[in-house]
Amino acid sequence: MNGLKLPKIPTLKDFDITGRKIFLRIDINVPIDPDTGKILDDRRIRVHAETIRMLIEQYNAAVVVASHQGRPGEQDFGTLEKHAELLSEYTGLNIKFVPDVIGPTAREEIKKLKQGEVLLLDNLRLVSEEILEATPEKQSMTIMVKRLAPLFEAYVNDAFATAHRSQPSIVGFPLVLPSVAGPVFEKEVKALKRVFETMESPRIFILGGTKVRDLLRVIENLVINKAADRILTTGLVAQLFLVAKGVNIGKENMRFLEEKGILSLIPRARHILLMGAPIETPIDFKIVNEDGTIENASVAGIKGKIKDIGEATINMYKGFIKEAKVIVMRGPAGVIEDEKFRKGTKELLDAAVNSNAFVLIGGGHLASMVDPKHVNDHVHVSTGGNALLLFLSGETLPALKALELSATMFLGW
Repeated sequence: MNGLKLPKIPTLKDFDITGRKIFLRIDINVPIDPDTGKILDDRRIRVHAETIRMLIEQYNAAVVVASHQGRPGEQDFGTLEKHAELLSEYTGLNIKFVPDVIGPTAREEIKKLKQGEVLLLDNLRLVSEEILEATPEKQSMTIMVKRLAPLFEAYVNDAFATAHRSQPSIVGFPLVLPSVAGPVFEKEVKALKRVFETMESPRIFILGGTKVRDLLRVIENLVINKAADRILTTGLVAQLFLVAKGVNIGKENMRFLEEKGILSLIPRARHILLMGAPIETPIDFKIVNEDGTIENASVAGIKGKIKDIGEATINMYKGFIKEAKVIVMRGPAGVIEDEKFRKGTKELLDAAVNSNAFVLIGGGHLASMVDPKHVNDHVHVSTGGNALLLFLSGETLPALKALELSATMFLGW
């Protein structure tokens, strides 16, 4: 297997941050109810609370925490005041929130911060520079970096979920400060290394959900790099490959694929099949008929709307999972928002976490279905769905590159 290599990046073992004032970039961008402003899923906040507590208890650092929430113009864009309350609750620490990012109020609070204290800046995307992407060199010259970096002795990136972004808070600070990856980031990289830099096989990828274009890029790259022994498709990407094979999936499903702009991808899917991609497609589905009845239908006779993979497909895929040594899962198999169509996703997940394989589960909806008690040394739930997809697509993750550059500049690597 070639390609899909990860650079060596510095961690907390490589630079002593004890007693230092550090800029900690995390990702507590969470789903928010647009009507009430209530945080709907705080898993990321819980994960990063552990990092903050560790930096205080083990390193007695003065920690300034930074994150974003949503994007300007979108419903989930807002301040981090409620995030600060939850971080305080989960860390057991008094985390002070400042409604500022790079202005005089923020800078004054940073200057006053003492060892063992934590300060959370407001939404980084209140600063327009944080919306734009550019090279690390350009981002290191932004007003954000120029104003804040002189106030710190080190930078810690624990936001793997933003590793695919080339923004000032991700790639600018590493070029002006000694920089390392935090524990969440390090764990994500170790999981990717275990998948792609070991010789364990069979290596099974279970790919589903609605991000069809992204998944096609992933599949193309897996084929080019000979990184997958078997690719089990579900969701819309499975429907696309069935159509590419000449299977009639019914007028209603074809209409839906057309509305989503997916039918235009048929030539690309056929090319992937001709490349010799080891792709498996479902042999049956759970469908909803016009009269509202639900049934299990073979791919040879689909008339209703596809909602989930069927019983025979579940059993076939579970057979592949049982033999696997490495499993990567990304995206649900069905419409999991409806309890009636969660079975396919749930059974594949259960089979994976109960197998003898190392399992890497992409973020998003899949992560919400994983029982925390199943997360252990051989089951890793990623915090970075989009970053994971970009890496699987063969792209360089800007955050990794910036940390690698920083190690050369400040650690003598």
